[in-house]
Amino acid sequence: MEKLSMLLSYPFVRYALIVGILVALCSALLGVILVLKRFSFIGDGLSHVAFGAIAIASVVRITSNLLFVFPITILSAVLLLKTGQSKKINGDAAIAMISVGALAVGYFLLTLRPSTTNISGDVCNTLFGAQGLVTLELKDVLICLALSLLVIGMFILFYRKIFAVTFDENFAKSTGLHTTAYNTMIAIVTAIVIVLAMDLVGSLLVSALIIFPALSSMRVFRSFRAVILCSATLAVVGSVAGILLSIVWSTPPGATIAVLDIVMFLGFAVAGKIMGR
Repeated sequence: MEKLSMLLSYPFVRYALIVGILVALCSALLGVILVLKRFSFIGDGLSHVAFGAIAIASVVRITSNLLFVFPITILSAVLLLKTGQSKKINGDAAIAMISVGALAVGYFLLTLRPSTTNISGDVCNTLFGAQGLVTLELKDVLICLALSLLVIGMFILFYRKIFAVTFDENFAKSTGLHTTAYNTMIAIVTAIVIVLAMDLVGSLLVSALIIFPALSSMRVFRSFRAVILCSATLAVVGSVAGILLSIVWSTPPGATIAVLDIVMFLGFAVAGKIMGR
């Protein structure tokens, strides 16, 4: 408790916990939708797109990365949605193409024209979120808070319509619901959450933050609302515990959070078997 109290006295730890809670909450809400729509790997693809955008911004020396990364990632999310619905290219193939392409282009540009002398460190930081939380400032927390409130507000406001589009898109469309508009909204929200989560867990581990809490809660609960509430709780607990343990053990926060999420998934899988779920 003394060590925990000492850690909380540092501003960067408080900032990291606030950002971790907000990002975990948004990721959990979104993760349930993406898993049920069988579009889980969109998080992986968009995180690689964001990595490529960060690399481009770094090479051309754009001072504010977010102003460049957000539009590129959102545009890619909409493009993935449209391409995934195409008869010529399946959704998983579209994600694989954009994911691998963006990752390769980003790393190629960083090595071709390095913006710093420590390329390996920059790449490791972006991919695994090694040092992102330490450099958080109050403005970063406020930006994360504003965007998180936007995501949560959209989810609450359009809860019933998102529920309909998630479970039976064809039926929702036949009732007159503009499913394309809501799918586009989900894609845009996904892009926002991905960019926010990259500082917390890194681009390679973003999918863990989105998928594991949702899958864990689905091992035990059956109703949509119960799954969402449990997923949000697990994501927040895993994020807070992972951040604190990473500081105490000097481990990467992204990997620590991902490992805790895996442990919770295994625990809920066993509980589901025992309960006959």
